[in-house]
Amino acid sequence: MSARPQLATDRAALMLQLVPYLVGKGEVSVLEAAETFDVTPEQMRAMVQKLTVIGLPGDQGFWQMSNDLFDIDWDLLDQQDRIVITNTVGLERAPRLTAREAAALLAGLQLARSIPGVGDSEVFNGLLAKLARGASAAPADLVMVPGPVDDARSAVAEALDRAVAVSFTYKAPDAAPTTRTVDPVKVHIADGQWYLQGWCHLREGMRTFHLDRVSDLTVTEIPVTHVPDSVPGWLEGAGGDVPARVRFPVHSAPLLGDYLDRAHIEVASDGVTAEATMRVADAYSLRRLAARRGGELEILAPVEARRAAAEWAEAGLAQYR
Repeated sequence: MSARPQLATDRAALMLQLVPYLVGKGEVSVLEAAETFDVTPEQMRAMVQKLTVIGLPGDQGFWQMSNDLFDIDWDLLDQQDRIVITNTVGLERAPRLTAREAAALLAGLQLARSIPGVGDSEVFNGLLAKLARGASAAPADLVMVPGPVDDARSAVAEALDRAVAVSFTYKAPDAAPTTRTVDPVKVHIADGQWYLQGWCHLREGMRTFHLDRVSDLTVTEIPVTHVPDSVPGWLEGAGGDVPARVRFPVHSAPLLGDYLDRAHIEVASDGVTAEATMRVADAYSLRRLAARRGGELEILAPVEARRAAAEWAEAGLAQYR
């Protein structure tokens, strides 16, 4: 690989990434590090050598002491072309969680891990282990008390794994109980309440069911017949993966808040309405935005979000009939 010129901003970005990389590796060859950062071995060696003049700022203008600078194993670098940082300049001084803080986060992760489709994720297992190690003291042992909907969540998890439908009795407020067969999509929690989202065979559309109103839930042998609309996974696609477009009156733009921060906005020729193109993490979150704007905001895309907003509005109106 031939040496390529680097801008100062590029060099600074590389140095910021280099330290945690080397600390995490413990020991690594110059060649492997160079390939990882897409630089030549000579450039990597120069970057590592420059680390030894970087460290904590001195007090009152005086230069740092030797233990306030990064240091490396020079013999290992010169003789074997291997990199080891021997002084990490206070990286261990990062704030540590108290035992109570760690216990609270662990409880939240264990609750999230109980959601069907999430509990088998290695991300959660890794986070639980890191939090336990990162506390200033051993976190208290946690006991998660089973809730009234735990059996339903377990059944849905089995149905999701087997790709079959679930059947249950659903009792909506002020309505007679109905028997539903549903192709499950996911179980999620909102405002402390658990919900099942899936394709309802009776209503022939996506529906959301309050699990506290579900009874006699069983896993059927009926194969899933409807491929669900894409539902974002937990801890994936952060920052918005679903393209969306909405139309709204120009005067209501300040009320849309963060949704417009990174949106591309086109104002109509009449200056009265505008369209915004953006990316959202969950298309179904747009229906809440539309509901809060009292009919002023129209969802143009994606189709599933537009349909979900219409169905949600119809379900709300049905409560008044």
